[in-house]
Amino acid sequence: MLVTLKKVIDMAENGNFCIPAFNVYNMETVMGVAEAAEELRAPVIMQVYPRLFNEEAGYYLAPVILAAAKKMTVPVCFHLDHGPSEYEVIKALRSGASGIMLDGSEHSFEDNVALTKHIADICGTVGVQVEGELGHIGSVNDDAMDEFTNPDDAAEFVRRTGVACLAVLIGNAHGHYKKPPKLDIERVKAIRKATGGIPLVLHGGSGIPDDQVKAAVAAGIRKMNIGTDVCCAFADGAKAELENPGRSLAVDLFMKPSIESVKRLAEEKIRLVGADGKA
Repeated sequence: MLVTLKKVIDMAENGNFCIPAFNVYNMETVMGVAEAAEELRAPVIMQVYPRLFNEEAGYYLAPVILAAAKKMTVPVCFHLDHGPSEYEVIKALRSGASGIMLDGSEHSFEDNVALTKHIADICGTVGVQVEGELGHIGSVNDDAMDEFTNPDDAAEFVRRTGVACLAVLIGNAHGHYKKPPKLDIERVKAIRKATGGIPLVLHGGSGIPDDQVKAAVAAGIRKMNIGTDVCCAFADGAKAELENPGRSLAVDLFMKPSIESVKRLAEEKIRLVGADGKA
């Protein structure tokens, strides 16, 4: 069933667990995540990068996500990930998104606040909530990280923007880590305390050691993004089938191992963040 961002975040907050947010790219990744969520009775988020909305792919992908959500019996949020501007936000809303992330972290604090509040006001008119970001979460390939999210700044940001949840920089990054990251769990607790308990979001969930993920969830992380691992799981399934001498040339049959590989990955992450059995 399709639900809003607030619905799944509230479920996580009330149950003291975390919603896994999987970036999906095509019908097969959607199917893998959907099958895992159904079997484990887990609420999930399926999210889409803005470049897909800026290309023709989003036109085809959005109906697939909505069809999956309609068929599923567990809560599913269809979310825009890292929307940089109003342009992508409007396209996502028109495509049926029930959650929006506005990423203004590359702007100054004041410009980030102004843009995020503007988007939150727009989305609020259609009953959709917004995830903001404070502390630019870059790539593992960047030369250096930005400064970690400041708790006092986070409190002001949340108060002035009205976001439903906040993505924070606590030692995480996008991509596959060159060495295991060290998350600042005490900072998670401090941000939660300063903001009055705003649900926090952990980006760059692919490759963070399991013990750190569990500690982050216990401290107040309520949404964790998984993107790179989804891509790798899909590629691993396709590679295995390519090496299978008895493979079929029918594309639907060729893709089955990729669906199964994404499903296994999704099941692993669902269990890791404690979302299994919570639907």
